[in-house]
Amino acid sequence: MTIGTVKEKRSRKNKQPVVDDQSPLLPTKHQKDGGFDEFNGASYSGAVFNLSTTIVGAGIMALPAIMKVLGLIPGIIMIILMAFLTEASIELLIRFSRTSNSVSYGGLMGDAFGNYGKMLLQICVLVNNIGVLIVYMIIIGDVLSGTTSSGTHHAGVLEGWFGVHWWNGRFFVLLVTTLGVFAPLACLKRIDSLRYTSALSVALAVVFLVVTVGITIFKLINGSILMPRLLPSCHDLTSFLKLFTVVPVLVTAYICHYNVHSIENELEESRQIRAVVQSALALCSSVYVLTSIFGFLLFGDATLDDVLANFDADLGIPFGSLLNDVVRVSYAAHLMLVFPIVFYPLRLNLDGLVFPSASPLTLDNLRFALISGGLIAIIFLGANFIPSIWDAFQFTGATAAVCIGFIFPAAVTLRDRYGIATKRDKILSIFMIVLAVFSNMVAIYSDAYALFKKNSSPRE
Repeated sequence: MTIGTVKEKRSRKNKQPVVDDQSPLLPTKHQKDGGFDEFNGASYSGAVFNLSTTIVGAGIMALPAIMKVLGLIPGIIMIILMAFLTEASIELLIRFSRTSNSVSYGGLMGDAFGNYGKMLLQICVLVNNIGVLIVYMIIIGDVLSGTTSSGTHHAGVLEGWFGVHWWNGRFFVLLVTTLGVFAPLACLKRIDSLRYTSALSVALAVVFLVVTVGITIFKLINGSILMPRLLPSCHDLTSFLKLFTVVPVLVTAYICHYNVHSIENELEESRQIRAVVQSALALCSSVYVLTSIFGFLLFGDATLDDVLANFDADLGIPFGSLLNDVVRVSYAAHLMLVFPIVFYPLRLNLDGLVFPSASPLTLDNLRFALISGGLIAIIFLGANFIPSIWDAFQFTGATAAVCIGFIFPAAVTLRDRYGIATKRDKILSIFMIVLAVFSNMVAIYSDAYALFKKNSSPRE
């Protein structure tokens, strides 16, 4: 079962239980003496770093390409707008969760739409997070061990340093990373235990940003950077439809809703959660805007969908090769530390889907180990034997992310079981649903049309 089924919450300050008026007077089987005696609650800064790490994943590398599609000015506006929409959708989740006494996203969906609503949310989290983690592992393998695309081999960092050996091949590198990094971090039972790795992960994202800004400023000074496009270039229907493909990318870049309740439940003062969300979004949107601006300035219309691939070539500056390695290694390490934060809700939701009536997962070590080990094995095998899943991830992961981030919070608001939704809430919810559904349909159509056009074009 997920943590969302527990109805009693305790104040971290005075350790006194705050009991739902519908809960039984006698303790249930889920409650243990001293449940919070050794843990006084997560700190504000730790919660901010954990939520920021949930947000800043692989999506940051796709943001400069948004500037390439939209132009500099609309691109910045869209990144900031999506941050405000994300904050609004999370605020709806928090407000309705408190009214319904739900302590998890799944519990809120179950309260609003019954077991089918809860199961739908859990399935979407599984689809989204498994896809995200497989992509993370694939990128780590590409960065460290290299990859071959269209007959061209792009050397990994370890290949560049030591040459080609059996021990720096993809399978062995990912196996060592899984056993040495992912598995130990995945064994931690509280999300607050990851606060230090989360802080380091955010710092590594900042390292990537600082290096990119430094390179861009150097090239601006020596006059080797052209003026970027400020507005989109729309010359036909296909280019117009392509503008909508940025919405699923932006939604995926900001998705963090599945971890909000877990972080709130461990906060020393749960009422701080709104400030935590706002601080994390302010931090991440600042990193996103700066990365997008300087990444697009640096590479212009040559910006690739994954800007990390642009750092595989000669930058034309002193120590360019060293800076390339710094960017790629810091990014791979960043993804390694993001992995356990995304894995945490994946494990909880799978347990809630398969064992809805069991005792809390953290109290059953055998079930905890089996679910953790099984999920890590699936992700490891997927990254090794399904290396070309990026297009599939755009179709499945982005759709699941849009449901988690906007459609489900809006649906709960429109359902409004307790009559607390304002007129503004309902208008905002309708807008989020229309934007999410329309943009995703157009994005999927645009990607499918481009793929069909590519495959049907005459080959030389």
